[in-house]
Amino acid sequence: MPSSAIQIQDLCFGWASNKSVLDRLTLAVPKGEFWMLLGTNGSGKSTLLRILAGLIEPQSGTFETAQPLGFVFQNPDHQLVMPTVGADVAFGLVSEQLTLQQVRDRVDEALDAVNLLDLRRRPIYALSGGQKQRIAIAGAIARHCEVLLLDEPTALLDPDSQRDLVIQVQRLVKERGLTALWVTHRLEEVDYCDGAFLLEAGQVLNQGEPAQIRAQLLARWQATAS
Repeated sequence: MPSSAIQIQDLCFGWASNKSVLDRLTLAVPKGEFWMLLGTNGSGKSTLLRILAGLIEPQSGTFETAQPLGFVFQNPDHQLVMPTVGADVAFGLVSEQLTLQQVRDRVDEALDAVNLLDLRRRPIYALSGGQKQRIAIAGAIARHCEVLLLDEPTALLDPDSQRDLVIQVQRLVKERGLTALWVTHRLEEVDYCDGAFLLEAGQVLNQGEPAQIRAQLLARWQATAS
């Protein structure tokens, strides 16, 4: 069995309203694999990712993640801060005290990994939504992140861009040995992952083979709608 790049034990979280979002949630993501989090609205998926990224603190429980860690928001405009593609990818390297040439090499390597090297000097505003998400991923690659957390990264994309992005992440996981945890509502995306977790009411209801999890979630949706 591969070691875990993400390990969570009995994680609990609730908002000030006393509403429980995560209820002793426990799961592990194997190193070097692409896993997805599925569940209905309010099941705790995005909250879990924000805890792992250090954006909010859990009330109790423990978690460990391989480092460095990169987080990709649903809306890339919330994390792209520089005027051009190359400058934005380089922005995350400021604290690493690299030489100018090392920064350039890291930026080129990362943009090449997401097939956007030719856009190094392109203004951010001129990019499509799918390209912006790939730039956000390139920023994590430039920092040599071991883990990618992606919070519904295809939510604002057209169908072709949705498929392109999930394929891109699948390829990066396999070629670069990354570990990815991807939140989604789109059942068709589950075809590209190694495994999936089904969350409900802040707990892991099931986990394992993507096809099994997808079928179970679809059945629950259909039961709710009938």
